[in-house]
Amino acid sequence: MFGSLKKLFEEHVAPKTGQASAETKESALRLAAAALLFEVVRADEVVKDEERIVMRAAVQSTFGLTREEAEELARLAEEASRDAVSIYEFTQTVDRELSLADKKRLVELLWLVAFADAEKDAKEETIVRRIAGLLHVPHPDFIDAKLRAREESGLGKG
Repeated sequence: MFGSLKKLFEEHVAPKTGQASAETKESALRLAAAALLFEVVRADEVVKDEERIVMRAAVQSTFGLTREEAEELARLAEEASRDAVSIYEFTQTVDRELSLADKKRLVELLWLVAFADAEKDAKEETIVRRIAGLLHVPHPDFIDAKLRAREESGLGKG
């Protein structure tokens, strides 16, 4: 089991800079971002269909994937998230590879997943806040992303 987990991370999550092709780096970035989205899905210890749907839609639209590719990425991300020791493997990849604007968009997607079930959960907010901090997203941008996601999800200001 640990051998297959190590292989998953070596191939998809933590390719070594300079040794990895652009395609491998892109795959690792996609998997890391999707795994962070799944971290929000499972933060409250109840994985809901609404959250999975929003997560899949987010990865599909963000990365321009087909429905099948998005479903496979979501499956791999769920596996990686559940098997990970910490979120640092994912945040390091995302922090290194994305621009600040893209990181802010990812934080907005994290909030969209958190709001998918129309419930505000403290554990989900905590994980989004933690991820945003590890991605070095400034607090005002974190708040803006939350407000945009809340509005987009139809929850308004409540």
